[in-house]
Amino acid sequence: MGVGHSSLSSCSVDSLFITAFTAQPKTSSFSNSNRQKPLFPTKKHSPFAVLKIGTLNCARVAGEMEIGKGIAAAGKPIVDLHGIDDGLIQKIVYDALVWSSLHGLVVGDRNDQRSGKLPGVGMVHAPIALLPTSFPESHWKQACELAPIFNELIDRVSLDGKFLQDSLARTKKVDAFTSRLLDIHSKILEMNKKEEIRLGLHRSDYMLDEKTKLLLQIEFNTISSSFAGLGCLVTDLHRTLLNDYGEDLGLDSKRIPGNTATGQFAEALAKAWTEYNNPRAVAMIVVQTEERNMYDQHWLCTLGITYNVRTIRKTLAEIDSEGQLLPDGTFLVGGQAVAVVYFRAGYAPTDYPSESEWRARLLMEQSSAIKCPSISYHLAGTKKIQQELAKPNVLEKFLESKEDIAKLRKCFAGLWSLVDSDITKKAIEKPELFIMKPQREGGGNNIYGDDVKETLLRLQKEGSEEDAAYILMQRIFPAVSPTFLIRDSICHKDHAISELGVYSAYLRNKESVIMNDQCGYLMRTKVSSSNEGGVAAGFAVLDRHSAWQIMVLVILKHREELF
Repeated sequence: MGVGHSSLSSCSVDSLFITAFTAQPKTSSFSNSNRQKPLFPTKKHSPFAVLKIGTLNCARVAGEMEIGKGIAAAGKPIVDLHGIDDGLIQKIVYDALVWSSLHGLVVGDRNDQRSGKLPGVGMVHAPIALLPTSFPESHWKQACELAPIFNELIDRVSLDGKFLQDSLARTKKVDAFTSRLLDIHSKILEMNKKEEIRLGLHRSDYMLDEKTKLLLQIEFNTISSSFAGLGCLVTDLHRTLLNDYGEDLGLDSKRIPGNTATGQFAEALAKAWTEYNNPRAVAMIVVQTEERNMYDQHWLCTLGITYNVRTIRKTLAEIDSEGQLLPDGTFLVGGQAVAVVYFRAGYAPTDYPSESEWRARLLMEQSSAIKCPSISYHLAGTKKIQQELAKPNVLEKFLESKEDIAKLRKCFAGLWSLVDSDITKKAIEKPELFIMKPQREGGGNNIYGDDVKETLLRLQKEGSEEDAAYILMQRIFPAVSPTFLIRDSICHKDHAISELGVYSAYLRNKESVIMNDQCGYLMRTKVSSSNEGGVAAGFAVLDRHSAWQIMVLVILKHREELF
């Protein structure tokens, strides 16, 4: 499971593309002419068209797809990259960079120290993949169908405090961060406090294994599921590019489905605010002290325009300083009642440099404000819980439907505790087939290759309980395909693999489920030589995909940090 951290390292962000082998003919503004085409030749290409708050030009997927007859194989390039004229590529790159700048497809520049604190300072385009990568419709539909089932599972797991505490008991002994989270959870249990209104904004990440052709889950993110905002913009970028260059590339922009992530996340937050039933209360976004991915977060501030919900942004330290808990459970920050707390920070030990931040987290959990996520939801998304849920007969404790259980099990990759001596022996013998995962998020934490073997041998030699800090996971090997990646305004061609994330929202008030929906998607692409997958951590680029063929816009996945 895990968190949807906002690190932008070696991945790129993309969008979906419903593609066939042939595209519908259209008149190209570039065609075979050498003249410079206008960047936004029609009204719908106005630089302000995408900024209509609320819809964000991200229509529901089902209503916007025009399905083609041909279906390319998963992982195969949609167009022959070797056959594209260099001059054409440079024109597309130029237009993509201008569009990104005009429409807010940007992040903070790591070379400007102020870019993570002051909006509008040191902005650069998000790393992107210029053209999409194929993804089969059947697996895309599978991932979308799983979203509401996982939402319900996480909600039910979150209510079983004993299961969470028992499953993480050994981890607590060796992992100080998880221990502090469990301490807060224990205090909430001792208070017998019930979260009657529960909100989850989630993202489930998958890879398509090339050998087995199975869609396998990597993790389920319950806190700070990032890039809903930028992912929607990528969809609009690709549509614009294919409207202008589709004939030259043999691609049809109508086969790009809409991306609903930002609009539906904002809708879920607004509905939660409504359920709280205090029209004077605000929605509070908990942020890091420095956040170079702030623009992705600010897209959700459509809450103020579309739903008349005021939002404030506070760090954990500011919440500790300004927060106040009233006897009736009302949570005040700076004198303002808070209806909804939306975490875009608090998922990593570095977010808690002092006791001040931990006091703030406990104060929020003790309040009647709706937390997204609550401490229970946060723990339900840890990797250890993901591994526990994959054990035989565990899902049956939380779900009744045999059909739903079968669907979930089908997407589970191999997951094991290190107390399994047989599997640790196999991992030492063939470390390239496994990944060691600690209870950490944010990118750059997993262990691969020979490091798996060395770490396991060290743990065995020391004989300590440190093994409880890790789980072992089957390594997934997706198809490798060539793609164009743009980073720092430079386009280069590389071999890449992609990871599909499907967003979902869950809102419940007591026995009433108000929202349980799949909410758009995120495709991240990284160069095939990179192990990690976090976009903001510097390992991936943003993508988009299609339903017949999911075209992926990518944010570069290199080992060096993006910022």
